Amino acid sequence: MTTKDGARRSWLRPTVAILVSAIFFVPLYYVLVNVFKPGDLIAQEPASVPLPPTLTNLHAVLTRPDGLFWVSLANSMLVTLLSIIVLTVLSAMLGHYLARSDRRWTKVLALILLAGLMIPPQVILIPVTEVLRLTGMMATLQGLVLFNVGYYVPFGVFVFTGFIRGVPVELEEAALLDGATRTQVFWRIVFPLLRPATASVLIFLGVWIWNDFIDPLIILGPSQGTTVTTGIYRSIGQYQADLGSVFALMFLATLPVLIFYLALQKQFVKGLTGGVTKG
Repeated sequence: MTTKDGARRSWLRPTVAILVSAIFFVPLYYVLVNVFKPGDLIAQEPASVPLPPTLTNLHAVLTRPDGLFWVSLANSMLVTLLSIIVLTVLSAMLGHYLARSDRRWTKVLALILLAGLMIPPQVILIPVTEVLRLTGMMATLQGLVLFNVGYYVPFGVFVFTGFIRGVPVELEEAALLDGATRTQVFWRIVFPLLRPATASVLIFLGVWIWNDFIDPLIILGPSQGTTVTTGIYRSIGQYQADLGSVFALMFLATLPVLIFYLALQKQFVKGLTGGVTKG
């Protein structure tokens, strides 16, 4: 490689990175500038900087008489937390079993889980609603949590399986020889070593479930319940919309999941690299 080729690559990569980052930043810029801008100026000058900035949109959303944001926030947090906790526990236990078992039927189970990853949730949404209706869980938060667990567990299983294969099996055998049960071995020896993988599963599934729109809209129904995403949809009327409130809702709905990601980002990166290099 010549000096000229090296110099060309030295400026090409940063340039491409800056351009790609700018493309992804454009929607964020529109949200940020329009949150602090009067509603009548958003349609006229959507890209202009809010000078002077105003908190009117945020105040209007936080003090709505129907409490749309607070109800949506509570529902989203409850559904997301319950879903990722149950998913993490089930995925870790099943992933550990698949990683340590050499039976033939476990390979069949792995293929079934792999097939589950390939099916979009919208394809099975109508059959799922029929099952939930027969069990009396349609239009309930429990039904939405059950749907999330059933659909996303294959992803968690494959993340944990790949990571557990990098954990020395001798640690488990030594604990068994010392008199520990298999349950104690998993929770006291194996699971503490899975913190990077756990962070990856929590972040991925947490963001997916938090941002999900069509599933809560269908399962909960337009009038029975709302999440942060369906709350934004409900704030838009058929003939008019308060754009300031819409942008404020989008901004506030993003903050919890952003804080959640920043809190786990170090373990998240370790989980990604661990899942690639181990196994």
